[in-house]
Amino acid sequence: MASEGLKTDARWRVAILDDHERSRGALRAAIWAAGGEVVGEALRCADALPLVRRGTPDVAVFAVGLPDGDGVEVARQVIDAGCPVVLFTSHTSLELVDRARAAGVMSYLLKPLRSAELAPVLDLAVARFRETLALRRSLEERKIVERAKGRLMARYQLSEDEAFRRLRRAAMDSRRPMVDIAKALLVSESVASDVPAD
Repeated sequence: MASEGLKTDARWRVAILDDHERSRGALRAAIWAAGGEVVGEALRCADALPLVRRGTPDVAVFAVGLPDGDGVEVARQVIDAGCPVVLFTSHTSLELVDRARAAGVMSYLLKPLRSAELAPVLDLAVARFRETLALRRSLEERKIVERAKGRLMARYQLSEDEAFRRLRRAAMDSRRPMVDIAKALLVSESVASDVPAD
């Protein structure tokens, strides 16, 4: 989620959500020692989303039990907002692991923190999250191309291969990605269908 315009030499920009000062201090020290930067800290679930929006971290580390709620539930909201979350907890119950997985949590750090574990866990969490976003984007783009292909097939009685070739040719001729051509076609079809007949 780190902003494109922000230049930093930090390995990762990290937000911390934990109500225990000792835990936050251990995380802070381990992040700095590994070449990271702490962009903000919060103590309550209610502050998690504002913290992430304000700090634009690459990854967030959340405690589970917080004074005003459940770290796993707020993790789901932060993940949906585009930031990977690693849980920081002393609990390892199967129920917690299942809830964390369902929420989209990328990984775990166990309390008390062993500093040597931090860097590989955060590196993997950031990399996996980026892969997940790229996969999701690719699937969305494929759906758009398929819809555009379907419109061409219906309008011009083309085979699937012919419709695909037309989209590909238009992309090559205009030197634009095929998904952009597909979006433009769908928009023009939508506009054309909204124009009332005389």
